[in-house]
Amino acid sequence: MKVIARNKKASFNYYLLDTFEAGIVLHGTEIKSVRANKVNIGDAYCTVRNNEMFIVNLHIAKYDHGNVFNHNETRSRKLLLHKKQIIKINNKVMQDSLTIVPTKVYIEKGLCKVEIALGKGKKNYDKRQSLKAKDAKRNLEKNIKERY
Repeated sequence: MKVIARNKKASFNYYLLDTFEAGIVLHGTEIKSVRANKVNIGDAYCTVRNNEMFIVNLHIAKYDHGNVFNHNETRSRKLLLHKKQIIKINNKVMQDSLTIVPTKVYIEKGLCKVEIALGKGKKNYDKRQSLKAKDAKRNLEKNIKERY
């Protein structure tokens, strides 16, 4: 498994509850750009329309050697999930007011996959607490390293 892109801000901005693996439908030169690590998932999110899931604002840069057949960089792309999974995710989103956030894009056995997670938004004070915990952990590891 080769990880192409990670959404580091997702765990900072959301409590990630449940994760799913989904395939992604790519056209033309998009897979060549993905293999060249030209993917940005920082602003991406997922929506459910007509019992189909789509990823919106996933930025895949244009392929350098593509010509007329190059793709649109931020188009909506369909995600490949089982119908039962889509219905389950959609019900959780509607009931608990969750958000579907892509956490990473990777290539597994030659196929491009997206890991999506159900996330509940954090408040500002929750974000400050997570920063404090991160700093405390870093200081603790630094002190242990200095002693030994």
